[in-house]
Amino acid sequence: MQSIRFLSLVLLCLTLVACGARSGRVDATSPDEITVMSANFADSDPTDWPGRSPDRYPVHGIDLSRFQTSVDWREARANGVNFAFIKATEGGDLVDPMFDAHWRGAAAAGVKRGAYHFFYHCRPAAEQARWFIKHVPRTPGALPPVLDMEWTPTSPTCTIRRDGATIREEAQIFLDILERHYGQRPMIYTTVDFFDDTELWRLKGVEFWLRSVADHPHGVYDGNAWSFWQYTSTGVIPGVAGSVDINVFAGSRQAWADWVAQRSL
Repeated sequence: MQSIRFLSLVLLCLTLVACGARSGRVDATSPDEITVMSANFADSDPTDWPGRSPDRYPVHGIDLSRFQTSVDWREARANGVNFAFIKATEGGDLVDPMFDAHWRGAAAAGVKRGAYHFFYHCRPAAEQARWFIKHVPRTPGALPPVLDMEWTPTSPTCTIRRDGATIREEAQIFLDILERHYGQRPMIYTTVDFFDDTELWRLKGVEFWLRSVADHPHGVYDGNAWSFWQYTSTGVIPGVAGSVDINVFAGSRQAWADWVAQRSL
C-alpha cells in the first residue's frame, strides 16, 4: 500500500511539473501583458473621417521620440496606450536621447514596446542596420523593430530621391540584417507619397505601419494590407506632455493578443 501511495505521489508531482511547464509557455504572453486598455484620447486637430474612423478599432498606442520629454507611462497606459514604438536611431551616427528613458518607462508600465530607425538616404543600409543593432537590445517581449522610410526634403544634409528599385534594395538589406540578429522580420513605417513613389508594395513578406491622417488607409493605399495605422500627429493623451502620434492596430483584442504572441521577441 505504501508503495502504491508513493507511486501515486510521484505521478502527481510529474503531472504538476508538466502543467507548470505548459503554464510557463503561456506566461510569455500572459493576460496581464495583453490586456487592452480602452482609449481615453483627444485630438487638438481632429479629422472628420470620411471612411472607417480610428475609434472603430479597439487597440490604440503611440509612437514617440525626443520631442516627448515627459511621459507618465502608468497614466498613459491606464488611458489606453497599449503599445509604443520608440525612436532609437537615425542614419549611422545619431541616437535618440530619450530612447533609453522611454524604453525603460514603457516596460515598467506594462506597455508593449518596439524600437524604430529613421532611414538616412545618404548612408548605406548595412551601416545603418549595424548602428541600430548596436543601440537596441535584443529584449524578450519586445515588438518587431521598425524601419521608418520617408522622403526628407527639409533635411539639412540629405535630400536625394533615389529610384524605387534602389530604395527597395536598400530596405531589403536593412530588413535582412535585422531579421538575422533579432530573429524576426522587422516592419516598415512609411507615408503615402513614399509608398507610391517607390512602390514599396513590391517588397515581399513585409508588414506595414502606414500613415494616413485624412482617411482610412484602405483607400489611400489602394487596399494594401497594414498592421498599424498612424492616424494623427496631434493626439492628446493623459500622461504625455504635448502632442503625440497615435496609432491603431488593425484587428480585434484577440487578434492583438495573437499577434503579440507570434511577433514579439
